[in-house]
Amino acid sequence: MAHVPGDKAPGTGEDARVARTRADVARAALKVLTVEGSDAVTHARVAELAGYSKTTLYTHWSSRVDLILLALDALGELPHHERTGDLRTDIIGELQAFRGGITEMRLDRILTGMAQWASVEEMREIRDTINNSGQGQMRAMLGEFLDGAELEAALSMLTGVVACPSIMFGTLPDDDIIAAAVDIVLRSADSGQSSKR
Repeated sequence: MAHVPGDKAPGTGEDARVARTRADVARAALKVLTVEGSDAVTHARVAELAGYSKTTLYTHWSSRVDLILLALDALGELPHHERTGDLRTDIIGELQAFRGGITEMRLDRILTGMAQWASVEEMREIRDTINNSGQGQMRAMLGEFLDGAELEAALSMLTGVVACPSIMFGTLPDDDIIAAAVDIVLRSADSGQSSKR
């Protein structure tokens, strides 16, 4: 059954027109962010792409940060590897899923935009949410045998093997580079555990 103006969107309690506007603007803002970069996320550009007036956008999203937050929210769930129980395989799989997210979801553009907006206080919460969502499974796996500074260093090294080349050089590591990075971290962690015994 089609919704008529004034109907509520199913299960949300939100007016269907507002829900449709939010979805349209979110998709447009995400497209601008991932295709054109964060500097292009303006009320005028997003309104043009979404097919709404700048006034409508300003009414609901008064700042560029609000539009970027809406775009990031439109990302949905970040891709993850389904765990097998083999730590090496699972870490490699999670890094491959991250690499896939960079190509399929243009996470490189989003990470670059987040870096550009790093000093904006309003971005801290969403940046932390995205980082926690993106790194949660990797953190859990590494946390099974590392903690404190060692956990943070291993997490940075492993996610960095995918993120840094994509942001800095526009390239992505192949499976051999990912596997080598995982092996280095696991060997180091294993030798560190042995020396503590």
